[in-house]
Amino acid sequence: MSFPQKVRSALWAIVDTMACNTARFVKNPGKDFTRDRKMGFVQLIHFFLCMGSGCISHELLKYFYFLPDEVPTASAFIQQRARLLPETFRHIPGQFNLRFPAKRLMGKYSLIAADGCEFNIARNPQDPSTFHSTSGRSNKGFNSLHTVSLYDLLSRRYLDVVIQPGRLKNEFAALCRMIDRYIYGGCPVFVADRGFASYNVFAHALEKGSFFAIRTRDVNIKRLLAADSLPVCLDRWTDVILTRSNARKKRLHPELGALYRCICKAVPFDFITDSCPEYHMRLRVVRFRIAEGVYENIITNLPSDEFSLEQIRHIYHLRWGQETSFRDLKHTIGTANFHSRSPQYIEFEILCRMTLYNFCTIITMEVPIKKETGKWEYQVNLSMAIKICFAFLSDHMGLGNVNDLISRYILPIRPDRTYARQPRFQVPASFAYRFV
Repeated sequence: MSFPQKVRSALWAIVDTMACNTARFVKNPGKDFTRDRKMGFVQLIHFFLCMGSGCISHELLKYFYFLPDEVPTASAFIQQRARLLPETFRHIPGQFNLRFPAKRLMGKYSLIAADGCEFNIARNPQDPSTFHSTSGRSNKGFNSLHTVSLYDLLSRRYLDVVIQPGRLKNEFAALCRMIDRYIYGGCPVFVADRGFASYNVFAHALEKGSFFAIRTRDVNIKRLLAADSLPVCLDRWTDVILTRSNARKKRLHPELGALYRCICKAVPFDFITDSCPEYHMRLRVVRFRIAEGVYENIITNLPSDEFSLEQIRHIYHLRWGQETSFRDLKHTIGTANFHSRSPQYIEFEILCRMTLYNFCTIITMEVPIKKETGKWEYQVNLSMAIKICFAFLSDHMGLGNVNDLISRYILPIRPDRTYARQPRFQVPASFAYRFV
């Protein structure tokens, strides 16, 4: 059995195991999925994972090979979908990732990026939690869901995600939740942009015994170090004692007054209580230049004897891999083309597309690339690899060899190339007018 076949068998084995105990995954245990139908539990999950960007009726036709007597109606699919719990689609990627150990830095550190991503959904002004009123981005207003996900930078796969209504997003709380429920072992290093720099995030990682490297602004570093200005290059450890009160008489260690930092009561911090009014934290502050007159600040707890300033800079640079993964997740796999107006069922689809992305990258990472003589080294064309893996999972590929096909489509690796960001407002695709 080839490696791609092993990966596919592992995924389907998880679904078969779930089918033996559907009580965890359905709304009415003992009633749902007990009758023999064209689309039972296993078929429904398979269809979700193999569903493309077309409308529901077209996707059903493709999945059932255009056989008139076998194809269920779109209404039948919607009725069966309503019987599932969100836990169904959270269970699959977790179990799937555990079956394929991730790569680690220095044999023990897992580099886990955290970042947010917006998904525009069908317009519904009656949903205040997702509807954004008229603004510079849209004359009529729009609805969106916000995701915060964990992404393994070395193994190129999604590990966890929190999906929030666009108007109620809270990236700090989402990252804290995912740090607390991290299940993949090793020594995780959570790498994030400056939107996640928070004492509460640092504390959750420290309590979990994890590491972090999070970018932050100059003003935050100055406040942390109690400094008026910052040097060009910086690498030092600092201690802080967090408290909710500025009153000196309440301090447990008045002799360390310079270390105290007060956190406003409106700002969440989960480890200061009546019985524990202070929280001590030791942080490493790193600052380096990335361009003429441009500097970056990183707050971390990575040990100085194992991680130099240049290594921390390299780790943070790798974080861009998650940004590029969003492009493939949204457009190559087609996550942006949803098949529902309901945020709950859209969550199902996002989780399925992340599982599909992981399926493709697990296979692609094992494809050998022949070294070509010349100026460049080469890598797999991930866009084509995803299309090939998707066809393989859907049993629409025939007898073609997956690895041979993927290795045909390669691209040169051109390091140090940079492009300016071009943010564009993406209008949700219509449900009916799709041809994929």
